[in-house]
Order: sequence, then C-alpha cells, then structure tokens
Amino acid sequence: MTTSSSERGVSLGMPELPAPAYPDDVRARLETDAREIVARYPDSRSALLPLLHLVQSEEGHVTRTGMRFCADVLGLTTAEVTAVATFYTMYRRRPSGDYQVGVCTNTLCAVMGGDAIFEALQEYLGVGNGETTDDGKITLEHIECNAACDFAPVVMVNWEFFDNQTVQSAKRLVDDLRVGRDVLPTRGAPLCTFKDTARILAGFPDERPGAVEASGSAGPASLVGLRLARGEAAPARVVHPRDGGPHDEPQDRAVQEPQGRKVHEPSPTEHLSSHDAPQETSASDPAHPAGPTAEEGEG
Repeated sequence: MTTSSSERGVSLGMPELPAPAYPDDVRARLETDAREIVARYPDSRSALLPLLHLVQSEEGHVTRTGMRFCADVLGLTTAEVTAVATFYTMYRRRPSGDYQVGVCTNTLCAVMGGDAIFEALQEYLGVGNGETTDDGKITLEHIECNAACDFAPVVMVNWEFFDNQTVQSAKRLVDDLRVGRDVLPTRGAPLCTFKDTARILAGFPDERPGAVEASGSAGPASLVGLRLARGEAAPARVVHPRDGGPHDEPQDRAVQEPQGRKVHEPSPTEHLSSHDAPQETSASDPAHPAGPTAEEGEG
C-alpha cells in the first residue's frame, strides 16, 4: 500500500503566497514606532531584533505579515528576517497565551523540583511543552537556566521571577493568572501581558507607576564573588595543608572597610537591598519534596 504525499504531510502544490500586508491603519502606527527604533542605530539592520519584538507585540507572535513588515522597513529579504526570527526562542512562531509560563528544568532547578513542577503543570493545564490553554491565557514551556539558582526551583511568567516554587504554588499561580487575579512576582516589575512585555522589549518605556523602580537581583550566594572583589566579604575558610585538616578562622560578621568604618555583611538569607528581597510565594509542600527522600539503595 502506498501513501500519498498529502497523507505524509508533504505539499507538492503551489508555493506559498506572499504574506498579506497589515491593514493601513495598523501599518501606519507600526511605521511610526519602527522609525523611532531604527533611528537608534547607525546601521538600520541592527534594528531587526527590536522590530521583531514590535511586531510580536501586535499579534502575540511573529507572523509572516510581521516578518514582511520588518523586511520592508529595513530593506532586507524575508529570508533574512525569517532566519533571525526562527533562531531566537523569544520570538513565538504561532499564537500564544497572554502569559508565558516557563518552568526552569536546567540542572539545579530540575533536581530541586523543577521537573516535577513542569510535569504537574502539563497534566493540570492539559497542554504540552509550547502549547496554549484553550482559553488563550497560558502558554507553558520548559526553559533553560535563568541565572536564579539561589532561588531554585524558579518559574517565570513573561520573564518575571517567581522563586522557590512548589507543585502546589505553581498550580495556584496559573489558576490566579487564568481568572485575572492580581499576581505579584517575587522580584522585578509587576506583571503585564505578553504583548505588553514584547513592546517593552522593543525598547519603549514602561509607563506603569512603579514599574521602573521595581527591580530584582541575584541571591546572596551568587553575589559572594562580587563582594569578595570589593573587599566586603569576611575571610573565607582557610585550609592548612598537612597539619590535620581545615580550620575555621575567626570571622567578624561586621566587615572592616579600609577607612575603619564597619559594614554589615549580609547573611545567606539576606538580600542586598530592600526592594529586591523575595516575598513568600509558596508554602512548603510535603507531598512533593524537592530532591530525593532516600539514599540510593535504600527502600
């Protein structure tokens, strides 16, 4: 028995028609924004990445029409634009939700519970990786390291951090997003929709009150090297070779600066500024502990 080309998903028909243009009013508005973006760069081609964010903010993903618009504005071929749009995962190629929920499944987050969270959310939402819920609210995906290992496991919503998550807290998070409750990230600016986020990434100001002032930083463990470089950290543990092993040198938690002024050194549970201290976002979840519950070989 043979199968036809259409049954195998192969098209042997006419080549795809050129992408349709934006309606005149939409194109006029986008051209105004595009001129502002292109003016920032000495070489107009350099504006391609922010322009892709701009067209993504229009429809929630980068369409063929959006790529045609970028090509027209920059004097590029659609093949050149497509090569860039398909290379970076930040550009969506199909309709996506108002909230991009990304679960970090890189090494540390995975072993701390990220894998369990991702699997649970797929079942809970009824979607696979990169798929969107029927109500158009949530697109779920697994993502690589977000440089937030101090707060593993981490979930991101439209690139804002939700730290120290559990299966139950992640389920509550997506529930709140779907019904429109106010959701406050652990660190960083307040949430906005994915389209609004795309416009901000295109380089336009976030004019929401307090959004610019809100920020987040790495955790204390990640900042140890920076504090050492600044001479702010206390002496590390000193190992004396061949004399019986390591010894703990006396440490004064108040570190002496060159001028003699004492500076408080944050403990591992503290943060370096008042506005980026994480808020509690999840309760302990005994039913889904992070990490193994028994040593290898034990019952």
